Amino acid sequence: MTHKRPSRVPAVDAVLFDLGKVLLDWDPRYFYRDVFGGDEQALERFVAEVVTMEWLRELDTGTPVGRAIAEHQRRFPAYAEMIAMWPEGWPHMLRGEIAGSVEILTELRERGMRLYSLTNFSTDTFPIARSRFPFLSWFEDVVMSGEHGITKPDPRIYRIAIERCRLAPGQTVFVDDLQANVDAAREHGFHALHFTGPERLREDLRALGVL
Repeated sequence: MTHKRPSRVPAVDAVLFDLGKVLLDWDPRYFYRDVFGGDEQALERFVAEVVTMEWLRELDTGTPVGRAIAEHQRRFPAYAEMIAMWPEGWPHMLRGEIAGSVEILTELRERGMRLYSLTNFSTDTFPIARSRFPFLSWFEDVVMSGEHGITKPDPRIYRIAIERCRLAPGQTVFVDDLQANVDAAREHGFHALHFTGPERLREDLRALGVL
């Protein structure tokens, strides 16, 4: 008489990464700190009131940058000159890679893990990042908000990623620095991890048996 082996939970076979503040060290402060002459209080007021998450999402949906800037200048005329600096300043906001995270990405690649990215990113600025960071070419596909006019945590962009990247959410780890995006990914069945730093990410991936 033969006995059936107990069914096993499907192993993780793919990792879906956010980019900004997970693999790429990006922050408007890196550029605007000099613009504000080192006045940290004024800089933080500008970031909190002008360079808001809502405006960044507007840019990441693919709104033409010229139109987005003009509309934002009308909302914040006192900051019109600084808002106009956004396109020239953006490359300076992208300081570099987050080394510990890229080390993890390298290890996953060496293990043959399927690697993808789901990112809120403008199609205007992504070529700048891709030209500077070769590891961005390691992803089998990059699903960008700017291509679809939808940003995380909108459920539609997760469905696009699932279909386009041929993902089984129960076998896919999702990594993002924003809790709202993590929560939305969990709603779709992903093993979603809130990124707070490379060391914690490594621990979480080990707990899932991925590293």
